[in-house]
Amino acid sequence: MNTITKNITEKSIYASNNGMYGPYGGMFVPPVLEQKLLQLAEIFESQKGTSGFEQELAYYLKSFVGRPSPLFYAHRLSKHIGSKIYLKREDLNHTGSHKINNTIGQILLAKRMGASEIVAETGAGQHGVATATAAALFGMKCKVFMGSRDAERQKMNVSRIKMLGAEMVIVEAGRGTLKNAVDAALGYYIEHPDVFYLLGSQVGPHPYPTMVGYFQSVIGREARKQLLEAEGRLPDNLIACIGGGSNAIGLFTDFLDEESVRIFAAEGGGEGPVFGKTAATLSMGKPGVFQGTYSYALSDEAGEVYPTASIAAGLDYPGVSPQHALLKDTGRASYHLITDKEAIEAYYLLSKLEGIIPAIESSHAIALACKILKGKPNEISIINLSGRGDKDVERDLS
Repeated sequence: MNTITKNITEKSIYASNNGMYGPYGGMFVPPVLEQKLLQLAEIFESQKGTSGFEQELAYYLKSFVGRPSPLFYAHRLSKHIGSKIYLKREDLNHTGSHKINNTIGQILLAKRMGASEIVAETGAGQHGVATATAAALFGMKCKVFMGSRDAERQKMNVSRIKMLGAEMVIVEAGRGTLKNAVDAALGYYIEHPDVFYLLGSQVGPHPYPTMVGYFQSVIGREARKQLLEAEGRLPDNLIACIGGGSNAIGLFTDFLDEESVRIFAAEGGGEGPVFGKTAATLSMGKPGVFQGTYSYALSDEAGEVYPTASIAAGLDYPGVSPQHALLKDTGRASYHLITDKEAIEAYYLLSKLEGIIPAIESSHAIALACKILKGKPNEISIINLSGRGDKDVERDLS
């Protein structure tokens, strides 16, 4: 496989022009995809920031997605923890999560590239729903790959994807999780390089991490403005869950240069810090090439990826964003393992205290807040509530 990795000593927490975050990132792909991805990178760079593209994106984010999403002062959760907490309500977006921000952005690029077919992977199903939604909006053919285990535990989203007119491809390989869905989607992309691969998280080869981070950065821009209006100052802490890293970087980006703002992310810890029983990539993994990029991965000395386990399908992934890898190494952000048990407790806690049922993925961030914010009444924090929990209500979470 080829790679385009230059300037690997660059220490910026932002991507260089070729998608490197320090030593992380790059494009590790077969030659058949290299030119396609370079073309996508060129289109993205030529369109972002232009009035025509940004106005169209802003129109759909406002009138179709429903942005800006509210910043809600969670007064009962704040009282319970002993610290002032705001929730960035990405769960109120059309389709129920942050994923729609990215799918609208990418499908506008697909339209400009003349694409007629969209392909995507999904874990919790939220990206699959958001992709199928965007494809329906623009009248494009859509194929969504989903692991068999994830399809079983996220049945409602499978039904939504089909209702929106997309073709569901259930992947039986491996453990039937997000990793296997990505493998299958990438395989289809290699065999059909004329389709547009709409990747859902901040992972994969360049330009996807940069592109996804750009489209999700609207979360943090809004949150910053909203908190300044509510409190007259910046937050002390930001907290988000992290699988691949898109919702987290969406909240974090606008605050990365603010040294007074501490940044925390909650990983899908599964049963705990045991290889094969966790998906806590940054807590337990090491750098290596995985699914087209160089970043942290849960792998052994031979580079073989360990099976992962998390109650949250959207966090059940052995890789992670190259930007988050650098944020970990530089100490700008800290990453914490949250177990299934802790996430389930937080899932019910927020539901009962605030009348908000969070996605089990987002519940990891609530659980982390409960651990690190206790007894800090003078601090203000923003938790990114990345998705709603309708999809998890009928699951046995015991």
